[in-house]
Amino acid sequence: LIEASRLALALFGNSLAQNIFMVGYAYQFGALPVSQDAILRALELNGEAVAMNKAAFLWGRRAAYDPARVEALLGPTAATTDARKLSQGLDEIIARRVAALTAYQNAAYARRYLDLVERVRAAEAARAPGRGGLAEAVARNLYKLMAYKDEYEVARLFADGEFQRQVNAAFDGDLKFEFHLAPPLLARADGPNGEPRKMRFGPWMMKAFGLLTKFKGLRGTPLDPFGRSAERRTERALIADYEALLGEIVGALDADNHAHAVALASVPEKIRGYGPVKARHLVAAKAEEAALLARFRAPPVRPAQAAE
Repeated sequence: LIEASRLALALFGNSLAQNIFMVGYAYQFGALPVSQDAILRALELNGEAVAMNKAAFLWGRRAAYDPARVEALLGPTAATTDARKLSQGLDEIIARRVAALTAYQNAAYARRYLDLVERVRAAEAARAPGRGGLAEAVARNLYKLMAYKDEYEVARLFADGEFQRQVNAAFDGDLKFEFHLAPPLLARADGPNGEPRKMRFGPWMMKAFGLLTKFKGLRGTPLDPFGRSAERRTERALIADYEALLGEIVGALDADNHAHAVALASVPEKIRGYGPVKARHLVAAKAEEAALLARFRAPPVRPAQAAE
């Protein structure tokens, strides 16, 4: 039997990819009555750790096809010494995201993230000493909102070399790629549930991705050709709204409302998927946020003083 948990830990630094790894493994043996495109699309719509899950699927296929080579690539001590094993310390959580946002946009964008996270961290230490969780929730969820997956980021992820390295490690031969994409300026919104219908593009898209990623500096500016869509405007508004919310939390935080603050700061993790799927999750998340904000703003209930 394949040791999926051990291999997932060696490959990704945690065992959360185990299930998707096994999906890839089963798919390679022809045990699943669905296409690879359908599986990858489902991973995108889920919106959680998309890059990791796609890689886990590919590695699962590779493990089914050539398990000896996968073991050889990882080495006998990979489960404990793999350099990709991630620490969960707050400083490292922040540092990884600062680096990622620098690659995503630039150093100024990453500094915007870092300054706000550190502001929340200082407020939590000063106003709710001995309590934790708020700074980490902000570190994770502010990053989630700021690193929204747009056209420039999709291009960067394909063009930065990591995608090609993963494919080369998993498969042999002269591979040719087809990309199924829904460009906002070209795709028709006549797919299932009103989703944009994907179009098929050939291997030349790799060069197009490399060119597009050079223009990421246009992101969010008046010159951004993709920035006028309702989805992109919503994503930018979510960042601004969250920053304003954190400003209110920092100003009113105390030991009594700390738990509500952590819950508020964690609401963005409920916003998953892309397009219409994300829009549906956003409605539910905003309703939850409104309820939590009312509790955060409510004065604490004090026990009645005993009658003298």
